[in-house]
Amino acid sequence: MRREVIGKHGYLFKKIEIEMSPVESIFQEFIDAIQTASNLTEFERVATRLTQRLGFQRFAYLRLTGDTPTLISSYPKSWTSRYFQLGYQQLDPVVRRARVEHALFSWGGEGSAPVGNREQRLFFDEAATFGIRSGITVPIRGGFGRMAAFTLATDDRDVHPERLVADWKDLVQIAGLHFHVAVRPDVPSIGKLAGSELTQRERQCLSWTAQGKTVADIAVLVQIAPRTVVFHLENARRKLGAASIAQCIAEALRRGLLS
Repeated sequence: MRREVIGKHGYLFKKIEIEMSPVESIFQEFIDAIQTASNLTEFERVATRLTQRLGFQRFAYLRLTGDTPTLISSYPKSWTSRYFQLGYQQLDPVVRRARVEHALFSWGGEGSAPVGNREQRLFFDEAATFGIRSGITVPIRGGFGRMAAFTLATDDRDVHPERLVADWKDLVQIAGLHFHVAVRPDVPSIGKLAGSELTQRERQCLSWTAQGKTVADIAVLVQIAPRTVVFHLENARRKLGAASIAQCIAEALRRGLLS
């Protein structure tokens, strides 16, 4: 923008001000915020802000290093817990594609061709019930089989994936790489996923308790000693930060840890 300014000696001159475009403003805000983020909550807040400003609904950053996944996302906890409990990271067509591609790509959306085998198509149908219908993903490749993926997703049925790529390709590609670099392995509070917080036996004991079974009943059903049932229930309560077993069950259900 150009405007006229009166100098201190009375001379009239032209001053040129550079204004950032909306896209540049979004990106600069993201970069500034990501530099100051230091824990899981702050990284999630920064990425959620970017997601919403670009017109998407949810984001996910998944890093796979060996058998240890790291996830930061605004996806429903019930979905992410189920995702890892069932080992969907091995089935997910988006993750499989991110392992072999280098450039940002789109997936899902109205009118897109069916992807993969029957099991993978059922996976997409299930994801859609949690509000994850289409999106764009930035593949991030590392050495020795390590990889990460930064995804923005939407539940909009009318979205055309190729339009998503055309609109936001450069910004999302760079933002995804910045996010990956900022989220170092040693960042506090970034650890394993919610689904791995409870052991299978702890979830089993909680599930029976939620159905009204007593400790004695569960001991018979699971074929362990009653004191072992109490041990598992108390471990689950402590892990989920609950004040009582009832609150623990409610929290486990909220996180989708109980089937």
